[in-house]
Parts: sequence; structure tokens; C-alpha cells
Amino acid sequence: MNVKTPFLASREGLLYLLAAAVPVAFSAWNSLLNNFAVEVVRFDGEKIGLLQSLREVPGLLAFTIVFVLIFLRQQSAAYLSLALLGIGTMLTGFFPSTVGLYVTTIVMSVGFHYLETLHSSLSLQWIDKNKAPSFLGKLSSLRSFIGLGILALLYVLMQYANVGYTAIYALSGAITVAAALFAWRVFPHFKDDVIQENRLFLRRKYWIFYVLTFLAGARRQIVVVFAGFLLVERFHFSVQNMLLLLIVNTILNMLCAPYVGKLIERFGENLSLKIEYGSIVLIFVLYAMVQSLEMAVGLYVIDNLFFTIAIALKTYFQKIADARDIAVTSSIGFTINHISAVLLPFSLGIIWTYSVSAVFLIGAFLATISFCLTFLMPKGVMHEPSVS
Repeated sequence: MNVKTPFLASREGLLYLLAAAVPVAFSAWNSLLNNFAVEVVRFDGEKIGLLQSLREVPGLLAFTIVFVLIFLRQQSAAYLSLALLGIGTMLTGFFPSTVGLYVTTIVMSVGFHYLETLHSSLSLQWIDKNKAPSFLGKLSSLRSFIGLGILALLYVLMQYANVGYTAIYALSGAITVAAALFAWRVFPHFKDDVIQENRLFLRRKYWIFYVLTFLAGARRQIVVVFAGFLLVERFHFSVQNMLLLLIVNTILNMLCAPYVGKLIERFGENLSLKIEYGSIVLIFVLYAMVQSLEMAVGLYVIDNLFFTIAIALKTYFQKIADARDIAVTSSIGFTINHISAVLLPFSLGIIWTYSVSAVFLIGAFLATISFCLTFLMPKGVMHEPSVS
């Protein structure tokens, strides 16, 4: 008799499994990429730049998942996307050439970005609005925990067991593909509560969500690209120290994300976003004036903590959206978020050569716009802060 545990029969269980499976492949792929590209494939700066651009293209085209959903249900498309993420990672080490790395990167990136879009969409459709912030916080914490475990395992395998790139890519990719097959075979195919739209659209009532999503992508690029670069270029931060800093950030996110979700439930999305954007304005202004390594490291850690509050933007959209719009608007939002990933690094990189402070002051200006937009959020649909 086939008896399933409640976890393996629940929508929440499936969302947890998908969230846990992604960093198995992506953390391994991403953490080894630069070394693999330089040491094995002999990439130079021009080739690695093109690789990073190719990697972001599927994110920019995330809206095309709408056309896939004409033929597949969201749950089946999520399984296929997870499998593509695993296959792209698994094959990376077997094709150590320029074209090979480009192709496997595109396959991996299509799976990753489609799955991120679908996972966000299914989370907002399946989880009750009043519980969504806490649940998304737990998902973020789980991803951080798995990612931290993968980084530690990679260090042990490469440092003490002398395991090579090909074996690690193959193993992490194969585990991810196995997770996709396991989910497909074990979890029931849940019925869609609401039939989703299968055509592209932009709705006027979501305009604040669109703009805040674009600005959030811009903020992410400034922190990921230029805050880290500041540590290395100005303060000569070593790769070992950078790895330790990333581990600290991962641990803090793992510990704090569930509590951030509870705070969003208690105080509401509007106030939470005001706190996030107001704090980011201050952080970017301080970045523009930073003179010491200690201050730069502290800002990097603090900014990472406030990044977790971005959960509130997703749950804000969940509360204002028509249920049938969630899949399409999530995919369009993912595309809007990635527009800045394509445009900003190059343009701000030029500004960086003239003034480092100007880059972060531009970030402060964008965060100020975000802060002002929170005052335009419709009050009637916003979450009322809970009262103990």
C-alpha cells in the first residue's frame, strides 16, 4: 500500500523541496564558475563578460514562461525547469570549451530563471495571504541553509579529497535532476485553484509593483557588483575573506529570514518596505563616504540583512493581484527585475572610473524613489498590522 506522509502530499512540502533543490546545483555552479572558466576553459575578461551576459538573458526573457504554460501546467513546468537546471550543471564539466560553457550556461540559466518565476508564482497562489510572509521567510532560510552546506561540502571535497570540477558539476547536477524526478513521481499533481491567464499584459493597477521591482533589481546590481568590487579594489579584500563574508551573510540570512517574515505579518508590507528603502538610502550614502575596511564590511553585512525584507514586495503584490494574474505578472516582474541586470553594470561601470561615490549616490537616489512610492500604495488592500 502506497502511504504518503503529509509532507509528501502537501503543496507546502513541494515548495520546500523545490527551494532546497535549487542551491544544490546553482551554488555549486556559481561558486566554481570563475575558477573553472579561467583554469580549465582559459577564459579572459571579454569571454567571462559575454558569459555573464548570456547567463542573464533567460532572466530577461522570463516572461516567455507564459507560452510554455499554454502546453504545460505550472507544476509540470517547474519539474522540467528544475531538471534543466540540473542537466545544464551536470554537463558543464564535460564540455570544457568556450562554446560548451556558453551552451551549458544557457541551459542551466533557462532552468534556473523559469523555476524561480514558477516557484514565486506557485508560492503566492498556494499560500494564504496572512501566512505568506512567514512562509517565504522560511523558504529563504532553507535556501541559505542548503547553500551553506553545499559551500562547506565543496571546500572539503576539493581541499581534502582532491575532487575535480567535472565530478562536482556532475554530482550536483545529477542530485538536482533526481530531485525533479522524485518530485514528479511522489507528489500529487495539485489542481489549480484558479486558471491562470496565458497571455501577456501590463495592468495599470500594478504599476507601483512594476516600478519597485525594477528599482529592486537596480539596487541588487549595485550591491552585488559594486559593493563587493569596492572591498576588493579599494581595500584589497582577499578571496578567502570574501568567502568568509559570504558565509557570514548566509548564516545571518538563514537565522533572520523567518523572523523578518513574522515582522512583515505583524507590521504590514507598507511599513516594512518603508523601513527597508529608508535604510537603504542611508546605507548607500554611507557607502559613498566610506573610508575604512571595517565600515565597508559592516555596511555589506547590514545591507544583506535589509535585503530579506524584499519578501514584503512579493506579498504586497499577492494582496493587490487578481488570482488569475499571478503567474503572468510574476514572470513579467522577473523580466523587469532583470532589465537593470543587463543595463546597469556597464553604465555604472563607466561612472565608477570617474567617481566611486557617484555610483552609490545614484543607488541612494533610486532607493529614495522607492521610499516615496510606498506612500502611493493603495491603503484599502494592504495588510493590517496584527495586534497581540
